[in-house]
This record gives sequence, C-alpha cells and structure tokens, in this order.
Amino acid sequence: MSKILAAVAWPYANGPRHIGHVSGFGVPSDVFARYQRMAGNDVLMVSGSDEHGTAIQVQADREGLTPQQTADKYHRIIAGDLQGLGLSYDLYTRTTTRNHTEVVQELFRALHANGYLVPKTQLGAISSATGRTLADRYIEGTCPLCGYPGARGDQCDNCGRQLDPADLIEPRSRIDGEKPLFVETEHFFLDLPALSGALGRWLETRTDWRPNVLNFSRQLLKDLKPRPVTRDLDWGIPIPVAGWRDNPMKSIYVWFDAVVGYLSASVEWARRTGQPEAWREWWQDPAASAYYFMGKDNITFHSVIWPAILFGANGQGSRGGQPSSFGLLDRPTEIVSSEFLTMSGSKFSTSRQTVIYVGDFLREFGPDALRYFIAVAGPENHDTDFTWDEFVRRTNSELANEWGNLVNRSIAMAHRYDGAIPTPGPLAPEDAALLETARAAYDVVGAALGRARFKQAMAEAMRVVSAANKYLSDSEPWKLKDDPARRATVLHTVLQVVQDANTLLTPFLPHAAQKVYEQLGGEGTWAAQPQLVETAEEGGADYPILTGGYDAQEAVWATSPIPVGRPLAKPAPLFPKLDESLGQTGPAWAPIEN
Repeated sequence: MSKILAAVAWPYANGPRHIGHVSGFGVPSDVFARYQRMAGNDVLMVSGSDEHGTAIQVQADREGLTPQQTADKYHRIIAGDLQGLGLSYDLYTRTTTRNHTEVVQELFRALHANGYLVPKTQLGAISSATGRTLADRYIEGTCPLCGYPGARGDQCDNCGRQLDPADLIEPRSRIDGEKPLFVETEHFFLDLPALSGALGRWLETRTDWRPNVLNFSRQLLKDLKPRPVTRDLDWGIPIPVAGWRDNPMKSIYVWFDAVVGYLSASVEWARRTGQPEAWREWWQDPAASAYYFMGKDNITFHSVIWPAILFGANGQGSRGGQPSSFGLLDRPTEIVSSEFLTMSGSKFSTSRQTVIYVGDFLREFGPDALRYFIAVAGPENHDTDFTWDEFVRRTNSELANEWGNLVNRSIAMAHRYDGAIPTPGPLAPEDAALLETARAAYDVVGAALGRARFKQAMAEAMRVVSAANKYLSDSEPWKLKDDPARRATVLHTVLQVVQDANTLLTPFLPHAAQKVYEQLGGEGTWAAQPQLVETAEEGGADYPILTGGYDAQEAVWATSPIPVGRPLAKPAPLFPKLDESLGQTGPAWAPIEN
C-alpha cells in the first residue's frame, strides 16, 4: 500500500465556482483519488477555500460586506457545490483558520531565518479611485517582452515570463480599467535566484511529467527574479517578523498563503483525526507520492515557486540553513495540470459573463453528467470549448444510450426471466471473449488512471461497454425462450461484465455506480460520498468542512464473481435523455445568445 497525497488547487472564495474551475482542479483530482483508494492505496486528498487577498476585498466592497463575511458566504457555497459534485476530500477547509495562519507563519519564519526572504523597495500599484493596493494579478497590460496584450502584473501567460506591474505597457486595473498609480513601498521578496540551483537539479529528475509542464517549468528557470511575498493589504496573514508584525497594513501575499495550504490542510486533517503527527507519512516518507492538480495558469506556482519555498524552508538552497519546525518536507511528485475549458472560444470568466455555475448545473443535470463530460471532452491536454450541443449529444448517445441502456436492458431481462442473477451453463467462445475483454481492462484503465490520463482511461472503460452492447445484440437472449439454459448463460455473462464495467467507471461516475451496484442487488455503500460537517473555532461562527469515511466503501479495483441467485428488482433508468432542443437554446439560466 502506497501513500498518495492528492493536493488540489484552492479556489478563491470571492464567488461561486463555475464548471471551468472544476474541470481543472476538481473532477480530475477526484477521479484520481477514487481510483487510488480502490487500488488499495492510502490517499490523503486536501484543499480548501482561498480566502485572503485583494479578490476577496474587492468582492466585499461590491456587496457591502466585510472580507470575513464574504469569505464565510462563498466558502459555504463552494463547499456545498463540491460536495454535490462528489469530490471525495479527506479535508476541504479554509485559509482563515488559526491552524493555517500558524503553518504559513512558521514557513515564512524559516525562509527568513535561512536568508531566502530579503527586504526590497519596489513600485507598488495603487487604485487611483480607492487608494487601495492592487494585487499584481489585478493589473493587466501589454507584455514588454513578447507584446501580448493581456499580460498580468505578475507574469505573462503567453511567454511565461515573470513580470512586475510597473513593467507593463499601458497598465490598467482589471477592476475599473483605470491606470493605476505607482508608489514606492518596501516588501519581503523570495530570493528565487538563490534557490535556482536546487530547483534546476530537482527539475532534471522530473522526467515523467507532462511535457508541457516540464518544458514550461524549465523555461521559467532561465529568468528567475526575486518575487514579492508580502503586500500592502490589511486582509491577509500578518507578517511574523520584528518590525513588520505590528503593521496592520502589511500582510503575507495571498499566493504564498495559498500554496502553503496543502501542508496546513494536511496538518489540520491529522489533528482532526486524533493523530497529530500522521501528516508526516505523506510529507516526509520517500516512498510517498504527491500529485498536485490545477489549471495551467497555476503551473508556475506549483512547479517552481512552491518547490522553491520548500527548498528554502528545508535549508536546501545556496545559502543553506536549518529546516523549519516541520522538518524536511517533500516536493511534488507530479504536476497534473489541465488546460482551459472555454465557452464559445472564451475562457470562463465571471467578469465577462461567460459562465456556467456548478450549483446551477448540478440542480438541473446532476453530478455525473458533468463529471462524464469533463472526463471525455474536457481540457486535459488542450483548451476545449464547452457547448450545450456537445453536452446533450454525449449525455444522450454515450451515457444514456450506451451505458444506461446496457444496464437497464440486461438487468430488466434477468429480472423478467429469472428474478435473480441466473446460473450460467458452459461458456461459448463469445462469452469467454467478452469476459476476458472486461478482465483485461482493469490493467489498461488502471495504468491510465495511475498516470492521470483520464481520457484514455474513460475510452478503454467505454470500450468494454460497447463490446457488451454488441454481445447482447448479437446473442439476442429475448429470442431464446426455447433454450433457457443458453439464455441464462448469456444474461449471466453480460451481468458480470456490467458489474465489471461499473467498477471501471466508478472513479468517473460514483453516484451512478452506487445505483448500478444496488440494481445488481448489492447492499451497503459501494462508492462513498463526501460529507459536509459543521465546525467552528473558539469565538467564531460555524462553517462547513468537507470530509468523509472512504475506507468503509465496498468498491475495489478488481473483478469478482457476480453472486448467482441474488434477487433483482425491475431497474429504473440510469440517465434520463435530454431534450435535443437544449443543444440549440441552452437552459434558461445559461441561454445561448444568437
């Protein structure tokens, strides 16, 4: 049994999340974690709501709330949506906890003590309208290096170079479009050049990363500059250094705060389970593996900057140093990044109104239709355009007609003719061939899932479904009333393959998998779901976390004989077909504009 850390990007709590978000960090991480648990590995899947920084302050101003009220409001909405989608977090928490503050400040102190945080004066951007500091990502302009017109104040997504807001040509605020003012201000900077040697040697060992991630990360090493880790903002974690800690208008930059969340959430999980040192098994064991899930716009922070923080806090950069109180911490094993899910060719954006919120989607279509679409047509390797027409087509032709119809008609026939799982007779060559197809798929699909190749895994699983449908149509058990023994063999064979296909599809479609398990006569929990649990810190309001007891589920990544004689009831349709006109109009809450 291996230790597997699934570290999932932290969504901003400045509004509900849209399906573009969960296509990058949400569904891929859950498919991976569910497979690893079924394969017998010990998984720790952690994340939470990212609640500090300018994004929260801006939204609070819009709504007439305090930043804490805004974070409370949207953390609750996001946690509920992620539960509805079935994302099996061991802990989904938040960054406004005391535990998170303590962990962030400890790593900050270690970096400072080891000499990897240096004070430096820079030009900081100020809103000309409000006088407030603007975060680098809230400034856009033309990249001075490649001429890309939509570069951000911290980096250019086109050429990947690190930038400063003052470097941009014709900079403008993303909030109001106004030109920001630039004033001198002092901040701590992470001395990335002092960590570049350790980073470079480590990246050379990452030979199995996705080529786009590895090439992008190596390119970044050529242009590393010190990066600011503090900000002129009162909504953030205080700076734990003498001469700075008492300044309420300076705080730790939200990006630093957020990446440390993977460690802080692991520490919080361990405390909540009554094993306060258990997190070390995923962070300090050379045999453990750590997979980080995110969209491509977060690669920089996870493949270069977070490892640099870990090297510095471990005392392993060019200046040496002592490890933090947490000891030596492991770096990512793999960065599993997705491209962008777009809508009509545009990146999902709440500011541009090209958005489909997860909550709205779940209320109308349920979780598994969205999970399936992301698995088979999502942005795993390249930007993908979401269209209602493609969603309707795949739901109807693949989920309903292929998988749902196979489950329904095979169980319905066995119920009608036998009332239970029938007893098979001698196998014909075609029976044995189908059973072998299903058995062989465990290795193929499992290998693909283990490498986070979700489209390949889903294609192989659906190949088993297609083979079973063809077998059933060719065998025509409904015409075998004069040969009940042969009919029983055919139905037993196809039900065995339905059970196997359901196992193969469980990581992708856990809600439907539970229903299929029950329709096949199974009892208990096949695919466990996350639970919302209300909690609170002393003196604070209640807030939800996501957690779950996934070890108690029945799902295992292996074939098992389907029990002969187990009673079957008349099945209900697994996936209702969608009205095809939806593909041309969209739903009322996200209509297609002509």
